[in-house]
Amino acid sequence: MTRALLAHREVLQQFAVRELRLFGSTLRGEAGDTSDIDLLVDYDPAARVGLFAFVRLQRRLSELLGRRVDLATPDALHPALREGILREAVRVA
Repeated sequence: MTRALLAHREVLQQFAVRELRLFGSTLRGEAGDTSDIDLLVDYDPAARVGLFAFVRLQRRLSELLGRRVDLATPDALHPALREGILREAVRVA
């Protein structure tokens, strides 16, 4: 996955992505055939990213990785889950 993302670094730059982190079942090796890929996105602080750009990035990542991507920002995580997800997440791009 990291190779696929790095090979398309220009896509990440186009969307002002500073960092992508993997978490969830794919990271833990528990993903099944129908599992999605859970990714946290951190944007360049100077970028103003709206909902439409967020959705376009999510769709583009799904195309690149060949599996549905569930994209989230750290601020959008449920407060009860945030700490555990941030502790588990591993940078992939």
